[in-house]
Amino acid sequence: MAIDNDFGRLHIPAIVKRLGGFLLACVGLLVALICLTASVHAWWAVAIFGSLVLLGLWDMNQRHHALMRNYPIIARARWVFEELRPYLRQYVVEGDLEGRPIDRDSRSVVYARAKGQESAMAFGTRLNVYSSDYEFITHSMAPRPHCEGDLRVDVGGTDCKLPYSASLLNISAMSFGSLSANAIESLNLGAKRGNFYHDTGEGSISRYHRKHGGDIVWEIGSGYFGCRNRDGSFDEGAFQATAQDPQVKMIEIKLSQGAKPGHGGMLPGAKVTEEIADARGVPVGTDCISPAFHSAFDSPREMIEWAAKLRELSGGKPVGLKFCVGQPHEVFAMAKAMHELDTTVDFVVVDGGEGGTGAAPQEFADHVGMPLREGLVLTRNALVGAGLRDRVRIAAAGKATGAFHIAANAAIGADWTNAARAFMFTVGCIHSLKCHTGECPVGVATQDKLRQRGLVVEDKAQRVHRFHDHTIETLKEIVAAAGLDHPSELEPHHLHHRISPNELRAIDRIYPFITRDQLIEDPGATRYADWWAAAQTDSFRPHRNIQVDREARYQEARGRGVF
Repeated sequence: MAIDNDFGRLHIPAIVKRLGGFLLACVGLLVALICLTASVHAWWAVAIFGSLVLLGLWDMNQRHHALMRNYPIIARARWVFEELRPYLRQYVVEGDLEGRPIDRDSRSVVYARAKGQESAMAFGTRLNVYSSDYEFITHSMAPRPHCEGDLRVDVGGTDCKLPYSASLLNISAMSFGSLSANAIESLNLGAKRGNFYHDTGEGSISRYHRKHGGDIVWEIGSGYFGCRNRDGSFDEGAFQATAQDPQVKMIEIKLSQGAKPGHGGMLPGAKVTEEIADARGVPVGTDCISPAFHSAFDSPREMIEWAAKLRELSGGKPVGLKFCVGQPHEVFAMAKAMHELDTTVDFVVVDGGEGGTGAAPQEFADHVGMPLREGLVLTRNALVGAGLRDRVRIAAAGKATGAFHIAANAAIGADWTNAARAFMFTVGCIHSLKCHTGECPVGVATQDKLRQRGLVVEDKAQRVHRFHDHTIETLKEIVAAAGLDHPSELEPHHLHHRISPNELRAIDRIYPFITRDQLIEDPGATRYADWWAAAQTDSFRPHRNIQVDREARYQEARGRGVF
C-alpha cells in the first residue's frame, strides 16, 4: 500500500480489494490456530474461520458466478441483499401509494375492512388530485337516502330456466392448485355467509369448493377440467353431471385471462396431487396442460352455439364468456354471431390486462392484453351497437380493491365487478409475490400442508364476509352521494378523469359511447367501422385487411379535403 502525496489517499492493491474477504478469513484462521495452542476454548474460532476459508476456496474455484470467483466470500452479500430486497422495500422503503401491483394504501383498506376495523382516513386524501391519473365520481347537491338491502343484478335471459341473482362484488377466478385448500375453503365459506359467488377458476370444482356450500360459478377453460375425456376433449356427460349440481349457479367459458391472454399454461406433474387430479379429472403426477385455444369450437358462431348447448346441458343455468380484449374485430365477431343467430350468452366477464395470476411470463403480464378500461368500453359498445346489451350482462375484473372501482366500472357499463387479489388479502396474503414458488409464507398460494396450517378457515372466512359487506356499504354511500338510487344508474358522465393539471373530462368525452343498434344501422358513423367490417362469424380471423381499409378511408377523406 502507498500514500498519494497530492491527495492523501490510501491506495489499496487490486488483489487486496478482490480477495480482501478471503485474506481476512485466512488471517483469522491463523490467529485462531495460534490461540488454540494456548487454550482449547479457541476451537470455535478455528471452526468459524476455517469454514470461511473453505467457503472462499469454493467460491474461487466454482464456475457459475464470476462475481464469486473474483470476490470470494464478500460477493455473497449481493445474494443476501437480493433476497431481503422485497421485504426491505415493502416494509421500510416504499411509500403508501408506491407498491406494485397493489399499493400499500389499497391493501390497508382491504385489511381494515376484512378485520372489521376503522377504515376511514384522517386529514384528507393522500392522492395528488392534479395528477394525470386522478379520477372521481361527481356528487349531487341533493344526495339520496342509502338504498336498503344487498345490491344485486339478475343474470339470465329468456333462454334461461334458472337465472341467478348476483351480488355486485364477487370472488374472481382462482383455481384450487394455485390456491391452497384452506384458502379455497375460506373464500367459499365467506361467500356463503355474504351471499355472493365464488368463481372456481380453470382448475374446476374441488372438494374444498363443495364443503361449505357457497354459490359457485364453474369456469370451463381450454383444458376442460372436470368435464374432459382422456384425450383432453370436452365430455358432455361429465359436464352435465356437474353443471346440474344446485351449488353451481352459472357456467363461465374462459377464452383468456388478463395476465397472460393467449398463452395457455401447464401445471407440472410433480404438483398434480391426488386432490388436484380428482378435481380436474387428470391422472396423478402427469403434466396438466391448458392449451392456448379451445378444441370445442373454431369460430364465433360455433362458440355461441356451444354456449347455448352448455346452457341446455346445465338445465338452463346462465352461461357466459370470460376474456381479455385483444384484437377488437374478434369482439365484434362475437356480437355479430349473437345477432345473426338471435341467441346470446347470458353474460360476459371482461378481464383487464392488469389482472393478476399465480405465474405468467413478464412480457405477457406487462405488454399483452388490453387494460380493463379500454376493454370494457369496447365490449360495452359492441353489445350496445349490436342491440344486445339488454340481453347480455357485463362483469368487470382487474385490480379492483374498493367501492370506487366498482362504481367506476358501473359508470362505464359493468353490471358487477369481480375481485381476486383483494379477496386474497382478506385470507391473509401479505403481497410477498411468491405465488409461483409454492413458498407462500401465509399458506394462501401453496400446497404445502405445513404452510397452510397458518391459515385458519373460520377466522379468514369471516374476514372475506366482512370485506364484501363493508365494501358494498361504501358503494351504497357513493351512489347516494351522486344523487342516485342504484349503481346501475351511474353513467359515463358521472366519472371524471384528469387529463392535465388544468383540464378535466368526463369519461364519455374521452372514450366513445355509441348508441343502440348503431353498428347494425350505421357502422360508418362510429370509429369502429373498420373493425366491424373485418369481423366475420365463421372465423376469428379478420374478413378484410384492416390496414388496407384504413388507408383507403384516409385517402378518401384526403380527397374530400378533410386533411
